[in-house]
Amino acid sequence: MNELIVLASKSPRRKELLAKITNNFIVEEANIVEDYDSKIKIVKIPETIALKKAKEVQKRYQDNIILAADTIVVYENNILGKPKDEKEAYDMLKMLSNHVHQVITGVCILYKNKQILFHSVSKVSFYPLSDKEIYDYIKTKSPFDKAGGYGIQDNAALFIKKLDGDYYNVMGLPIAKLNRYLKKLCNGLKISILYT
Repeated sequence: MNELIVLASKSPRRKELLAKITNNFIVEEANIVEDYDSKIKIVKIPETIALKKAKEVQKRYQDNIILAADTIVVYENNILGKPKDEKEAYDMLKMLSNHVHQVITGVCILYKNKQILFHSVSKVSFYPLSDKEIYDYIKTKSPFDKAGGYGIQDNAALFIKKLDGDYYNVMGLPIAKLNRYLKKLCNGLKISILYT
């Protein structure tokens, strides 16, 4: 069981996306407080949180490759996390309506004394959204477990005018970039990477 990837996440989307790279992994939730130094650059925030997740899970799986990720949505230097309630979900979607925002996913890979940190940035442009469209989407309950209050893979796909960057990054895991890092790291290990 040593040579195995441990995905430090409770996200069903990240589990689904990692399965496009390898089936040789298990999922273990990281128990951390997702805080960070307010002075660091915005692009480093999800990397910092991903590193915290990975280190926490590595304590339990010291001989394994640990993979963690964190995604934030940024609009005009405002970081939009997961909305706590319907009002916050409405406010976020109204803010994103008819504007361009960034989705930044930070990724951390730990293996023994090796550490890889990287991030991917996608720019997403929304069509103008009516209040009815926003409230209908909120009724699906989809916004509440997603940064920025929307999921590109669900009904919010109808909001998106343009995407510049990696679609899967917006879902929560930039798998093409990740695949290349894992291929290098797993070379010589008994881990099956589907596209070598």
